[in-house]
Amino acid sequence: MISMEPIVLEGYTFTAVTVRLPKTTLLTVSNDNGYIMCGALDVGLLNTQLQDRKIIAGRAVGVKTIEQLLKAPLESVTLEAEERGIHVGMSGEQALLKML
Repeated sequence: MISMEPIVLEGYTFTAVTVRLPKTTLLTVSNDNGYIMCGALDVGLLNTQLQDRKIIAGRAVGVKTIEQLLKAPLESVTLEAEERGIHVGMSGEQALLKML
């Protein structure tokens, strides 16, 4: 099952997507500039093989809901995210607000 819902943070709207798969759930919250995602995100791949795309993204691990993803500290971020002031340890919500 796939669900999408708007998430409003400080007056800005983001899109939350939950994809329920066998034995796992994929979670992402995004806007036009970037996204945060659950542990399924391969930040290393984005930073190396897809570096030319300049993807702004962060990954939180151990999260099972969108609410947890927003509150959890980021475990890793892309190089492009770092250039926006997004860093490891920042909450997903804080990171999204830097993607405006």
